[in-house]
Formats: sequence, structure tokens, C-alpha cells
Amino acid sequence: MRQPASVRTLEEFGRVRLSDSFFMRDFLYSEIAVINGFANLPDDPDLAIAAGTKLCEDLLEPLQQHFGRISIRSAYRSPEVNGFGNANGLNCGSNEKNYAGHIWDHRDAEGRMGATACIVVNRFIPYYETTGDWEALAWWVHDHLPYSDMEFFPRYAAFNLQWREDPVRRIYSFIPPRRGLLTRPGMDNWSGKHEAAYAGMLNALG
Repeated sequence: MRQPASVRTLEEFGRVRLSDSFFMRDFLYSEIAVINGFANLPDDPDLAIAAGTKLCEDLLEPLQQHFGRISIRSAYRSPEVNGFGNANGLNCGSNEKNYAGHIWDHRDAEGRMGATACIVVNRFIPYYETTGDWEALAWWVHDHLPYSDMEFFPRYAAFNLQWREDPVRRIYSFIPPRRGLLTRPGMDNWSGKHEAAYAGMLNALG
């Protein structure tokens, strides 16, 4: 697919179905792009589609099937959008760090394809706001889905969820009081199953 350069081509690109529930259009909105007049479109649409399809099929669809509707807070960023956000202190890492992350249409330094979306699990919000227990959802994903990286944020327990070739399987939190790494390869809590960490959540959600 060629880079979108007209309304008709953009419509065609936005209507690409990445999985049963998700279309490319669901992942293109960016406040940075809207405010600053950027297009937020990929240099390599085919790579963006391939990476986004894996993100949706392997992570978002099974998560939504188990917990109900997912809201997309932030997802694809073009190098122009992400670079502007990084340069202006808008909570964007460097482009190099976001290749195969929020920048779906560029492979990372090791040549790996990947894609990230920041999502909210709507049904989880009341449980989280009552208990503060974001770790329950993190451990459920860790035990059940082939993610590469998760980063949790305080509001609604929104989190970056990354699919990537050769996944790392690392969890980090910006939620106080436990900011920092929850797990990564080499830590004692990384391997095995963690049912006890999310049994209460599953019981509460029914």
C-alpha cells in the first residue's frame, strides 16, 4: 500500500481491518498531530499494518474477549509526531526508542517489528479505583498473553501494551507508591504462574 496522500487513499488506509474488532483508524488519533497540524501517517503503511495486526490479534483481541471493551488512549505515532513530542517535553521517548513501539512503521535497531498502544480496560477501572491494585491486571496479562512490554500509568490504570518480535516481557509502573519495575527476565518473580495476584480481581469482576 502506498503512503496515504489523498482523502480517498487515507479512507482506504483507515478502513484496513487489523482484527475482528479493530481498524487502523482506531489507532491514528493524536493530540499532538491535531494541535500542530501533523498528518500522523506512516512512511511504510505495509509494515504498520503488519505490526498493528499482530498487536491486535495476539494482545488486544484476547484481552478484550476476556475483560470487555478496550479504549485506545494513544497508539501509532509517525516519526514526525513522536519527534516533536520528544523535543517539546510531551511524554514521548526518542524516535529510536519508539521504533517498533509507538512508531509501528520502523523496525528497531535489532531489526524487530513491533507496535504499542496505550489502552484502558474499561471494566477494570472501578476495581482499580477502589483497590489501587494495578498489578492484578499486569500479572494476568503476563500469564496469558505474548506481550513484550507494559508500562502502567496512574489515571485509570492505563498502560502501554507492546507486541514485538522476540518479546522481552517486562512490566514497569509509574503508579505510586510502587514506581519502577514489577518484573523482567532474571527477576525471581518473572517465571511461573501468578494466579494469587489476580484471583481477587477475577472474583470482583465476575
